[in-house]
Amino acid sequence: MNRSAFNVPNILTVARILCSLLIFTLLPFGFYRTGFVLFVIGSLTDFADGWWARHFHQVTKLGRILDPFADKLLVCGTLIYLAAIPELRGVSLPGCPWRLGLMPWMVVVIVSRELLVTMLRSIVEGSGGDFSAKWLGKIKMGFQCVGIGACFVYLFLLSGGKSYTWVNLTLIVCLWGMIITALHSCVNYIIAASRALNAAQTE
Repeated sequence: MNRSAFNVPNILTVARILCSLLIFTLLPFGFYRTGFVLFVIGSLTDFADGWWARHFHQVTKLGRILDPFADKLLVCGTLIYLAAIPELRGVSLPGCPWRLGLMPWMVVVIVSRELLVTMLRSIVEGSGGDFSAKWLGKIKMGFQCVGIGACFVYLFLLSGGKSYTWVNLTLIVCLWGMIITALHSCVNYIIAASRALNAAQTE
């Protein structure tokens, strides 16, 4: 493991944290287009820092701590700020009487899931077990990123008096896909953690 903390992956991770803080500063003032660009940049650094660290063998202890923190700050923090915008709750489809947009309870589910999985990971890995990310969790992350991006697009189109059904549909599908995969993956992680801990106790 490379002991140098000052490397490209960690710089990219810090850049993701800075993007998050800028988004939180701009959202209350309605700078949705700029927020969208910053969110896309932040999301790309998430892919880039992991690829760089593995490809060039620059994994560090600091990076293993900062990277998941930066991911959760970007996604959960942005969701919290977006959930405070009333217009996102009323997103629907033509002819549909239900509001299917971003609700506060959705953010509670996502944040609770992240806290639980983080706690389980620390317990399992602390006992010597493997608790690496599963494919369902990665799908959930994809739904989150696209769904949040669609929220930004919906807001800056709405501020210009425009609305497109495909944007609404993308937003709704991704947000509800995010919830379904978050709950499903959380159950899988709980089962995996139980098996890993039971195996550790019998050794």
